[in-house]
Amino acid sequence: MKRGILYALAAAALFGASTPFAKLLLGQMPATLLAGLLYLGSGAGLGLCWLLRGRQKSAGNPLVRADLPWLAGAIAFGGIAGPLLLLAGLRTTPASSASLLLNLEGVLTAVIAWRVFHENYDRRIIIGMLLIVTAGGLLAAEQGLAFGGMQGALLIAGACACWAIDNNFTRNIAAGDALQIAAVKGLVAAAVNLTLATMLGAAWPPMPAFATAAVLGFIGYGLSLVLFVLALRHIGTARTGAYFSAAPFVGAAISLFLLHEAPSPLFWLASMLMGGGIMLHLRENHGHSHEHVSQKHAHPHRHDAHHHHLHGPDWDGSEPHSHVHVHQPLRHSHAHFPDIHHRHSHDET
Repeated sequence: MKRGILYALAAAALFGASTPFAKLLLGQMPATLLAGLLYLGSGAGLGLCWLLRGRQKSAGNPLVRADLPWLAGAIAFGGIAGPLLLLAGLRTTPASSASLLLNLEGVLTAVIAWRVFHENYDRRIIIGMLLIVTAGGLLAAEQGLAFGGMQGALLIAGACACWAIDNNFTRNIAAGDALQIAAVKGLVAAAVNLTLATMLGAAWPPMPAFATAAVLGFIGYGLSLVLFVLALRHIGTARTGAYFSAAPFVGAAISLFLLHEAPSPLFWLASMLMGGGIMLHLRENHGHSHEHVSQKHAHPHRHDAHHHHLHGPDWDGSEPHSHVHVHQPLRHSHAHFPDIHHRHSHDET
């Protein structure tokens, strides 16, 4: 479980740091073109890493045909609609407040995970999410007062909704090769966004701006997504979204220094509320007697309490490794998250 938390926090740090830098690049190119270049850097960079890495036993299994509908939906919402809405919202929203508004992604991710995919939750998680929602509402109200409308805040909220759907769709293929999943998402999203930018007559930026956007996309979008997929595998969708709520604090801290923006009292109040909500998520401890039904799947694993199976003579003893394996029915009790082995129902929440 600790590994999944670290993956989620690392993904949050990389993505959060990209927000103020993306705002700087918006002055040099249209939003559609920037979105395409960010995902081009993500997809091309990760694709190269995937080719250089080759097939490894610990990497996870390649995508199969049953994964394609989930992947297509994730790309449509998270790789195309989400970035366009975010970059459009950044045009009229200070980067520090926009970074904190991105916490809504974690809230919406959790709501979909709870209500649609039936992940478990408790009072501590609900209270934490309410604190984050309240903080986001304060920031949205501040934008309405400052600009005579809430268009920028609503656009960023729409981006968060798209990414929440993306996160829950990606949850269903998270047992696969995270590098391959992120590379495919990046390349397809780049192709669509760059085609749209060209049709709208966007002029390509100078090479320094082009290279900066590509590198920013590789780090802030590509590597962050790989870590996010790994976190989904270990701690489930709602928890990953909750820990990912740390991302805006990274972006806010950078933007205050980089863009010389003056934080308002509402900004600090929202920061405290969001920080309190995240702390409640971190203090969750969910454990009870539960039953594992028979399950057949493939993912990177070690021979722990959930993996007691035999291997053929070709196994060299290396761990972690990935192959198709069968879980026998098992009942036991321990602290756990709704990872790929603990998506069981609960009598009460």
